[in-house]
Amino acid sequence: MTDVVNPSLNRKMPTSGIAEEAALLGTMPSDSMDDIELKNIKLQFPHARSMSREDSNAQEEVVETERGNVVVAVQGNRSKPAIVTYHDLGLNYISNFQAFFNYIDMRALIENFCIYHVNAPGQEEGAHTLPEDYIYPSMDELADQLNHVVLHFNLKHFIGFGVGVGANILCRYTLNHPEMVSALCLINCVSTQPGWIEWGYQKLNTRHLRSKGMTEGVLDYLMWHHFGRNTEDRSRDLVQVYKSYFERNVNPTNLALFIDSYVKRTDLNIHRDPDPTKKNAATLKVPVINITGASSPHVDDTVTFNGRLDPTNSSWMKISDCGMVLEEQPGKVSEAFRLFLQGEGYAVHVRRRSSCMSVGSLGTPK
Repeated sequence: MTDVVNPSLNRKMPTSGIAEEAALLGTMPSDSMDDIELKNIKLQFPHARSMSREDSNAQEEVVETERGNVVVAVQGNRSKPAIVTYHDLGLNYISNFQAFFNYIDMRALIENFCIYHVNAPGQEEGAHTLPEDYIYPSMDELADQLNHVVLHFNLKHFIGFGVGVGANILCRYTLNHPEMVSALCLINCVSTQPGWIEWGYQKLNTRHLRSKGMTEGVLDYLMWHHFGRNTEDRSRDLVQVYKSYFERNVNPTNLALFIDSYVKRTDLNIHRDPDPTKKNAATLKVPVINITGASSPHVDDTVTFNGRLDPTNSSWMKISDCGMVLEEQPGKVSEAFRLFLQGEGYAVHVRRRSSCMSVGSLGTPK
């Protein structure tokens, strides 16, 4: 929470002599109250965290693809440069991005862009249970679905903004269509195939989701996946909001299909060429900012991913005191994203707030 300092409070309080005289008179001097100016201080209370479609200013459109319909929510002026977002497990555009893009600094920034929030099949708010004979798209097929989104909205190119699973999907699309992607902002991106421990946990989760719904075990896994450990020591209220959301708003059958697709992912097969003069290495050709939280369980994955990227057009950032960076540290992420876009030549003008905001300490690239 940003501290707001009233300059008038920095003035010296009345001297002891004046105070003693005031005590004898039974009242304080009138000019001392003018010094403090308490009447000009206004209390501000934070808004409650909302994950309701009713609070969204985005317009939803259904895009038909070969593997089913995809719901895309459009936010902003469509004549502006495009940013395409893709969400993480158990989330959709509302629960993953609505609060972040409505954050005061991001609201000013997105006046320069149009945001296209892509929802994976069956993960949108209020989604009906997918048919029993529906074969959920693989990770590569989910990436291919973005072709239909690009054609539907007639996008010439876009900036990708992905979290977790969504970051992996955007990477796959970029590897196949580098000419369509201007830059990537990726949070908690995993570039390798799952290990045995992850595979076992996720298979157990999908079994429970199909047979029993949102069990306590699945709920604990989702909270760990997004926030890491010791979350309640940092953001107790936020933890309760997301626990309630997972219990009440997630379609367990559809989520099981999405998780099953993610746990079957293949390696991205990218690597950094040891010779920096060579530009033909099988890696991402576009600028990448690779972000994670210090408390996130995916820190090591982002370090591995960073080691496979071209160091001349990528950067790794670890933000302190958070696991779910978009929720716990939106100010730091928005500042990093703004600077990243400016570094790529976008004229981003953000109206600064009157009160000072500390950007905080960021991790150093490995």
